[in-house]
Amino acid sequence: MTDIALNESLGYSYEQARERLRVALARAGRAPDAAKLLAVSKTKPAAMIRQAWQLGQREFGENYLQEALDKQTELADLDDLVWHFIGPLQSNKTRAVAEHFDWMHSVDRLKIAKRLSEQRPSHLAPLNICLQVNISREESKAGVLPEALDALAQEVAALPNLRLRGLMAIPAPADNIDAQRKPLAALREHLTALQRTLPQAPLDTLSMGMSDDLEAAILEGATLVRLGTAIFGAR
Repeated sequence: MTDIALNESLGYSYEQARERLRVALARAGRAPDAAKLLAVSKTKPAAMIRQAWQLGQREFGENYLQEALDKQTELADLDDLVWHFIGPLQSNKTRAVAEHFDWMHSVDRLKIAKRLSEQRPSHLAPLNICLQVNISREESKAGVLPEALDALAQEVAALPNLRLRGLMAIPAPADNIDAQRKPLAALREHLTALQRTLPQAPLDTLSMGMSDDLEAAILEGATLVRLGTAIFGAR
């Protein structure tokens, strides 16, 4: 595929994704800027991220650390990119996330949070944190269980170089929008409860909703929707 064709294809799919988000927000009765697209660029080349940047996208989500670091080096001239790490993270790799990312979405253990706080460089703003919740209680999924969320949130909120911003979840697949909404509504309710428990924390973020359940997520208050295939095409 030539660069021109890639630009045209990406441009079309990106505008379709933006329109889908716009329509979903309008149908939910929410403000046009109440939620943003997080472009999930894992496995996609830096050239495609640059093209998405040219279209106006600024926030990108990566799952694989070394791949993400290589892209950051290649795109170092784009100084307004916002990098989100959204994949599982081993404790021996926290330093690179602490040093090179703006957001971390998949914190589900205090050990990881402590290491991120200790390793965050002093010249950088606090690292924005979302706690990953295993909202569907799937054995195959990462995430803190709902009954342990409050204790973890209080401990993470107290760490000096982190900013606890909200919650993230990847619910089990569901066949219809009503079934999709149930776990997403539960996540929203957990965030509302934490806002009461931790009024000092800037808890304003629900990272939920992907290509298959964007509309349900917007109805339930998502502020960041993670779209990969819908923007960049199939892997």
